[in-house]
Amino acid sequence: MSPAAADAFTALASDRGGLARSSTAERVADIMRERITDGSLAPGSRLPEDAVGSALGVSRNTLREAFRLLVHERLAVAEFNRGVFVRRLTRDDVIDLYRVRSLVECAAVRRAAEATPAAIAAMRQAVADGEQAAAAGRWPEVGTANMRFHQAIVALSGSPRLDEFMRQVTAELRLAFHVMENPRAFHEPYLSRNRDLAALIEAGDGVAAERQLATYLADAERELLATQPA
Repeated sequence: MSPAAADAFTALASDRGGLARSSTAERVADIMRERITDGSLAPGSRLPEDAVGSALGVSRNTLREAFRLLVHERLAVAEFNRGVFVRRLTRDDVIDLYRVRSLVECAAVRRAAEATPAAIAAMRQAVADGEQAAAAGRWPEVGTANMRFHQAIVALSGSPRLDEFMRQVTAELRLAFHVMENPRAFHEPYLSRNRDLAALIEAGDGVAAERQLATYLADAERELLATQPA
């Protein structure tokens, strides 16, 4: 096990307090999904039952059910006689993820005028978090803030089901970011684009916001594909 992987599993112990006695495999899967989204667990990382189960203080059966959920969500793969690993995305995966994002996010911004103050505040906070992380040179955190920004865009629709769906999509998409050699070059231009898009949404201009977002996503897809292995 690499030192980075050991650190990631040790960090899981801090999440143990969030698991009440009534917790289920779904809650364990939530924690693992968050660790994938925030970049703690990289594609190809092995998820050993002993290390993860000990860190979270859960039974082997509960952990295996959580792993099954992650495999179903295409965030992990189970390899016979080898174990469970964080999944590596293909170029086709990236293309399909952006197809889904375009459909869902563009539909959400059409309802910008109906957005709640809480949804607007979450979007504004994600923009600020990204800019703050960039100022400190923490580019993986800029990527995380960007994911939160797009989750906030989907939250404009006011649908808990879409919110849950988008959390899964962004967790899967984050796997593609891990293979970048220069995350700054990818993320930096989108800081101002996020702010501009947020301003349109706050102004209730759903038509302009949708048009800008469609171009934004097309650009991001093309640039992200250029960083992926052939």
